[in-house]
Amino acid sequence: MVAVKSAEPTHEVIEWAKLPARDEIAAHYLHDEQRLLDRLIERAVFSEDERRRTADFARRLVHGARSGEAQHAGVDAFMHEYGLSSEEGVILMCLAEALLRIPDSETADDLIAEKLAGGHWESHRGHSDSMFVNASTWALMLTGRIVKLRDARGSNPFDALKRLVARSGEPVIRQAVRHAVKMLGDQFVLGRNIREALTRSEDLQEKGYLFSYDMLGEAARTEKDAEAYFDRYLAAIDAVGQAAGPFSTMHADALYQRPGLSVKLSALHPRFEPGKEERIAAELAPRILTLARTARARGLTLTIDAEEQDRLDPTLDIFAAALTNSVLDNWSGLGIAVQAYGKRAIPTLRWLRRLSERTGKRIPVRLVKGAYWDSEIKWAQERALSDYPVFTRKLHTDVSYLACVRLLLSDPKAFYPQFATHNAYSIAAAHVAGGTATFEFQRLHGMGEPLYNQIVGEGGILNRPCRIYAPVGGHEDLLAYLVRRLLENGANTSFVNRLADEEAPVADLVRDPVEMAEAERSSSQQQPTFVRPREILLPERTVASGLALTQASVRLALFDEMGAALDDVYAAGPIIGGKEAAGADTASIVTCPHDQRERIGTVSVTTPKQADTAIEQAGAASHAWNKLGGAKRAQILEAAADLFERDKARLMAVIVREAGKTLDDAQADVREAVDYLRYYAVQARRLFAGPVLLPAPTGERNSLILHGRGVFACISPWNFPLAIFTGQVAAALAAGNAVLAKPAEQTPISAYLATKLLHEAGVPGDVLHLLPGSGRLGAALVKDTRI
Repeated sequence: MVAVKSAEPTHEVIEWAKLPARDEIAAHYLHDEQRLLDRLIERAVFSEDERRRTADFARRLVHGARSGEAQHAGVDAFMHEYGLSSEEGVILMCLAEALLRIPDSETADDLIAEKLAGGHWESHRGHSDSMFVNASTWALMLTGRIVKLRDARGSNPFDALKRLVARSGEPVIRQAVRHAVKMLGDQFVLGRNIREALTRSEDLQEKGYLFSYDMLGEAARTEKDAEAYFDRYLAAIDAVGQAAGPFSTMHADALYQRPGLSVKLSALHPRFEPGKEERIAAELAPRILTLARTARARGLTLTIDAEEQDRLDPTLDIFAAALTNSVLDNWSGLGIAVQAYGKRAIPTLRWLRRLSERTGKRIPVRLVKGAYWDSEIKWAQERALSDYPVFTRKLHTDVSYLACVRLLLSDPKAFYPQFATHNAYSIAAAHVAGGTATFEFQRLHGMGEPLYNQIVGEGGILNRPCRIYAPVGGHEDLLAYLVRRLLENGANTSFVNRLADEEAPVADLVRDPVEMAEAERSSSQQQPTFVRPREILLPERTVASGLALTQASVRLALFDEMGAALDDVYAAGPIIGGKEAAGADTASIVTCPHDQRERIGTVSVTTPKQADTAIEQAGAASHAWNKLGGAKRAQILEAAADLFERDKARLMAVIVREAGKTLDDAQADVREAVDYLRYYAVQARRLFAGPVLLPAPTGERNSLILHGRGVFACISPWNFPLAIFTGQVAAALAAGNAVLAKPAEQTPISAYLATKLLHEAGVPGDVLHLLPGSGRLGAALVKDTRI
């Protein structure tokens, strides 16, 4: 081995102030998509001659891929036969994804049985010319038939299978499905270990392909996981370096003709996430430096893979730390992947160019379109961000990709471009734009052969090098990677899927995305827009807004507001009839549960007499509140939701300090409370607007009238100090009831602030009362017949 297990401690302090600022990158995180697209079109536009030549090359690639020896096989054909537009494709997708989370065989068997029994696998038999696809179809069809036999023969789920395979140690269903997944895995994975992968790569290297090896594995969950991945990466660098032979020159062009490795930062540290910058710098940066030094000693390149958009900032931090470290001086082998579907792609490339200028190093950049699109969309919706961090349409991603191609090719001193794509038009456009520039294409192992076999080797029509991104690992590490590939290439808009469809017109496959985007922009017809995250429940209600806590600037601004809120000392006590009352004589100090040195305020508990007064006032006020009507009550609850969002920082600060919640959990607690308020406002309008006429088959007039029941006691737990407290109270108020709110003993201040905001929004003081106290108070309220 060339390197020791970890780099010796380096005390060199990175002068971050001397690195290029990333303000532009941050500003593009949730940029307006159409405005950004307009600028990208200008960057990506080709001349008429370039468009003509690009279209010609693209057509030649498509025709070549569809004819002769370039007939589709393997995964490309499987993607077409079982694409996500088919019921069976969706079943396979759900099954593969779900099997990731099932630890025991019995549950896995039940799931497989449920999913495969519903598929019409016979309809796919013989459709494909690919032996691989037909073999997979037979396996799935056999499995489906066994499942149906099971359903027909007995109540015990595996009686039929036991009769058929009495000597089998494992149910046939699981064997058949895992065999089908294994067949897919053999197409996607170059080898179960690096030695096997190197052996299998020999034939492809003779054809002219280069390789970038990736040790399969998802994000490390523990330090033990991270150490294991680190050891695998080190061993792989050593093995690949030995196979590649000695390397005597540091000249970048020669270096780029040798194999390389790709690493996932999330595999090398269990807390590789925003907000952990200091820990990442101390624990992860040395590991990357060790891998980079080892790769350099072996004459290999090392590329840091792109991951989720949330991890872009820490990825750039680690990349910059390694690139600027003096132990890697005079080496241009450290590369990074950039995702064109991210709105920050162009600013990221500009930042990398400035980094290159300051270090004097050429940076290999693998330009990809992105493989986490569906997840990025759902995460943005879950967090109710103001917009999406990725483009919402494939067309816009294609335009962004071409704009990035232009930028990378414009500065050969700063970049060594590596264009990773399986799209014929993208390949042709990069070739035409590149002219005599030095760059390479990249493809995934098991995919894109029909296109790239025309490019690589003698007689290649483009005369460009191509590197294969080759995953290495056992089948236990395959499923997560396989799911991403199926999602990425199984959709009906995927070029891989459409290329395999002989009925798809060539002209449609080679259309210029920039020209299409320009036509849409100038068209009078309104193009369909992707609903923004906060609007997914409209017209019923707007989702509670979320802060992009993965962004450092957002966190810092929030911390300032939360710090100011914690400067106050809160004195919570009973609120009866809208007035704060002095509770029991002795006020208890409220401290932080994970650091009891931190004091947040005090609380005084409700006396029995005060509780009795609150009950009497609530009973007297309930009739008027009920008579107010659902629409008026809804307006008040919606006003309260707005106030909760206005005071989000204060509420989060108290939740963190009083309940010991993390920043993310505190925001989720506030957002859920806001959503409760708006949800019950909708229900108040719907159910309490007036009489609801019911069907009357015999001619009579029947109507349903809902009204409040009187006084409700809402007793909430501590684990969701704001959300559950507010949800109970909001539901009772929406229905026209007066409320006695008794919060958990551990979190009275969160409830105190919520009650004050509800009163500010317009809930009458004699309708909503706050009664902090112990479990004895809660028991007394439950027993009281007036409630």
